[in-house]
Amino acid sequence: MSFAASVLTLFPEMFPGPLGISLAGSALGRGDWTLQAYDIRNHGIGRHRAVDDTPAGGGAGMVLRADVLAAAVDAVSPSDDPRPRLLMSPRGRPLTQARVRALAAGPGVVIVCGRFEGVDERVIAGRGLEEVSIGDYVLSGGEVAAMVVLDACVRLLPGVMGKQASGEEESFEQGLLEYPHYTRPREWEGASTPEVLMSGDHAKIARWRRAEAEKLTRERRPDLIDR
Repeated sequence: MSFAASVLTLFPEMFPGPLGISLAGSALGRGDWTLQAYDIRNHGIGRHRAVDDTPAGGGAGMVLRADVLAAAVDAVSPSDDPRPRLLMSPRGRPLTQARVRALAAGPGVVIVCGRFEGVDERVIAGRGLEEVSIGDYVLSGGEVAAMVVLDACVRLLPGVMGKQASGEEESFEQGLLEYPHYTRPREWEGASTPEVLMSGDHAKIARWRRAEAEKLTRERRPDLIDR
């Protein structure tokens, strides 16, 4: 069974976007995964299909209504849907490679893309939405963040990447950043490819790569070392 992704958004025309090309696009064309972009505004209120309202208690901006968003979630993901329901949100738990791998191993995912100031808290609890963040910054909406999640998942599906080892040695898979890479030409602008990589000694190469990965991680992401 293919990995089934459903995205709830006010801008379904944004999809597949970048997900329609390269590895993800080829996998989509082969049927390795499916993508449904569902318009939340289908459940808008009144003649103008309103989806938001002013925040209770006052304040700037608008908030996605609980009744509208819940109806959209129910239309796409009935109560017996085994797929996790994610809400892209800057206040969510940070997305990790471990979480991506767990999602990719499952039946798919339902992703809600927030807009405006956020969504009514009651629908988060009422529909079991798991808030997920892709970083400590704020986007105009959840669509770009949803694409990040889906791209990260799809590339891990069986057969999508050419070599399984390509994924196993990447940053975060072993709790470290990935080691440096080199290719031809061997000499370029006064810089040389490290001799160890040309030695043919695979054990020595593995040790060098591990040491370089640890060095980079200590320099750039000491928090990973602390974990």
